[in-house]
Parts: sequence; C-alpha cells; structure tokens
Amino acid sequence: MFSSEVYVNRRNKLRKKIKSGIILITGNNESPMNYPDNGYHFRQDSNFLYFFGIDLAGMIGIIDVDNNIDYIFANDYDIDDIIWMGPQPSIKELASGCGVKNTAAFKEVFDFVKKAINTDRKIHFTPPYRHDNMILLNELLDIPIKSLKEKSSLELILGIVSLRNIKEDIEIKEIERACNIGYLMHTTAMKMAKQGIVEREIAGAIEGISLSFGTVPSFPIILTVNGQTLHNHYHGNTLKNGNLLLIDAGAQTSMYYASDNTRTMPVGGKFSNKQKEIYQIVLDSNNHASSLMKPGKTYKEIHLAASEVLANGLKQLGLMKGDIKEAVALGAHALFMPHGLGHMMGLDVHDMEDLGQIYVGYDDETRPSDIFGTAFLRLGRKLEKGFVLTNEPGCYFIPELIDIWHKEKKFENFINYTKVNEYRDFGGIRLEDDLLITENGARILGDKRIPIDVEEVEQTMNM
Repeated sequence: MFSSEVYVNRRNKLRKKIKSGIILITGNNESPMNYPDNGYHFRQDSNFLYFFGIDLAGMIGIIDVDNNIDYIFANDYDIDDIIWMGPQPSIKELASGCGVKNTAAFKEVFDFVKKAINTDRKIHFTPPYRHDNMILLNELLDIPIKSLKEKSSLELILGIVSLRNIKEDIEIKEIERACNIGYLMHTTAMKMAKQGIVEREIAGAIEGISLSFGTVPSFPIILTVNGQTLHNHYHGNTLKNGNLLLIDAGAQTSMYYASDNTRTMPVGGKFSNKQKEIYQIVLDSNNHASSLMKPGKTYKEIHLAASEVLANGLKQLGLMKGDIKEAVALGAHALFMPHGLGHMMGLDVHDMEDLGQIYVGYDDETRPSDIFGTAFLRLGRKLEKGFVLTNEPGCYFIPELIDIWHKEKKFENFINYTKVNEYRDFGGIRLEDDLLITENGARILGDKRIPIDVEEVEQTMNM
C-alpha cells in the first residue's frame, strides 16, 4: 500500500466531485476454480485498490459525501481462518493503513444502506462486472440485476475517471517497475525464440518472470506465430526458422500497476527482406505516433496520422494505391490494421474499461468513429499531462478478411488485391510501447526501451 494520506486525499478529491449521497466501492471476492477452497489468483477491484488500497477479499468501502466519513465493512478472520492462513491483522488495523477509522462487520452494510435509502439519500455505485457483486448490489439496493448498469452513477463514473486518468508520481513509479519487469520478459522471449521450441515453453518462462516479481502477468499472454489473429492465446505451435513470433505481454507490480508491450521477432534471429520491409513500416508508424504525443493533441488525430504512415509504406510496396489521406479517412487501411492505435493504462491494463470505455477514452469534444478499424480505437480524447497510454500500431494479413473484402470489391481503388494475396501466409506484426504524456511531449516508460529496431532485435536474439 501507499501511505494512508494517499488514500485519504483520493477519497476527499472524489467527494468534491459528487454533489451528495454515499458512494459504494465494492471489493472483489475469491473466485472458485472448481470448488470453493480452490480459487483463481485473487484480484482486488481496481477502484477499491485506488481509494482504499487493501488487497483482501470480502470488503466494501463507503465514502459518505454528506458527512465526510469513510467506512469499511468486512469480517475479521476467526480461528478457523488463522489455522490455515496464520495470524492476520484485524479489519480495524487494515483500515487504519488507508486512513479509515470506522469499521464494522460486513452484514452491517445492509442496515447502513437501508437507512440511507429510507432517508432519500443518493446511492452512487459503478457498473458491476462480477456476478457475485451484481447479486450483492441487487440485495443491497433492490435493483434488478439486469438494470444495475443503467442505474449506476454517471456522476461517480466521471469523477473516478477524472482522477484515475491523471497518474500521480507514485503511480508512475509503480508502472515503471512493471515496465522493467516487462523488459526482462520480452528480452528473455527474444533469446528463446529458436527453431524447435514450442510456444508454451516461452509463454511459461516469461509468465514465471512476472510471478517471480510478485504476481501474475497483467493479462493472459499473447504469444504466437499466427500474429494475424489479434488476441491469439493458443501456445501449441512449434517454432520454425522463418516464422514471425508476435508476443504481447505485460507484468504487474505487487500493487497491480501494469505494463503492456508487444514485440515481433523472426524465429532464428534474422528477418527476411520481406519481413523487414513490413516491420520497418510498423516501426515508422510507432515512432511517428510517439513523436506527435503531447498535451492538447487528440489521440484520434494521432491514430489517423500513424495509419497514414502505415498506408504510405504499404503503398510503396505496391499493396495500397491512390490518395492515402482519403484511403485512411474511409478506412481502407483497416484491412491491414483493424484496431485502434492504443489505450489508457494504469491499475488496469485497459484502464477503467469496467466503467465504460466511452467515458475513459472520449469526451464531449471527441467522439468515437463508426468506420471499421477506427471504431475500435479505445482512446480518442485530447491528451493531458499525466496520461499513461499504449502506442501499438500493427500490420496483419488476415486471409479470411482479405477474401471477404476482395469478393466484395471493397476499396479496390486503394487496395491491390493481387499483391496482397502474395502475403496471405505472412502473419502479423505489432509493436507496442507504454508512454507517459509529459508537459511538452511524451516519454517511453521503463529504464530502457525494449529492443525494437531491426538490428537491436536481431542482436538480442543472437546473444
């Protein structure tokens, strides 16, 4: 945990953004894998971590806006728990660590909330994403489960987003720690990517690195020779020289701040000329996007600029043609990059996506696109100092998508399908960095950038 003052200040800042009422922040519970005592790795709710910092199951926090009081409702461990877990601090001791003086048994939250409802106080809560918390809120508030999302508090959502979007210095330090673990994960993978190795051997090794620093990776590892499938979690292929291996993986610190990086490498340690040409186009797109990032610039603009670099490079190879600005504006480039350039990152690898991406990544000035490809851009809003985000352009040759577009004669004035079909078995390339928006620009997080230039990658792989 951070110091108690950090959590007190966060709760007080949130209180100022809410007109009246009480705020419910539900913690998470243990999640059984196949029977109650055999659980998945516990992951606390990120909003509970942000405002209360306690990484234990079975808690609910309340921020009383009207009376300037905070509460934690949770049960102390009994002797049966202690036999299996060893001595544990009391809830009062834990609450003291985040500056909360008022605690009570979990069941007492029902009377507290009932009293608030009976006195017509506003109850603020965020959209629940776990079914046990949906049931809890249904029982607490008498709101049908199917109506909880629409009945959640937009005022609270916007208040939380406004705070968590701007990273504090202590948060940035945690994210940098995660990035440094990520560096070790990715460079280890580069050195292991040799003919005869099975994907799961590398996936297991780099997951082990994350675990050795305190916790599981920040999301299930994507590691595949079939990089044209954007979120490919199958790890059963045996590597062969000439394959491109795409690895999208990140670490978490013990406080759950995340990293998220992607690198693509040639199995055997040497890019072919064809691979190098596409790789350099993606790298140019990545670097150009990073150079444009600064406060006041919308990320939607940067996404389109990066897409133009990608499309121009593909035009030089004969894969695209015509007016590139027009092609990107219409979405023709999305045959090759059918996703957005990046997303917010912090306590969650897709920061606050549970609150609604529209509120995190967009604002009243910048709205999502309905054009294929750009419609998947999770972040479009004007950048501000303190934002932490990913920058991850890619180029993919997806045979099924190529066939559909070709059959429909889609964007034939911008796409050379004869040439594209020469790349049907190419796979995919994605290159992703984590960046902090600074006063005048942006910087890549972590002590060192994970090797990304062609020569750096090949050199690392051949160490």
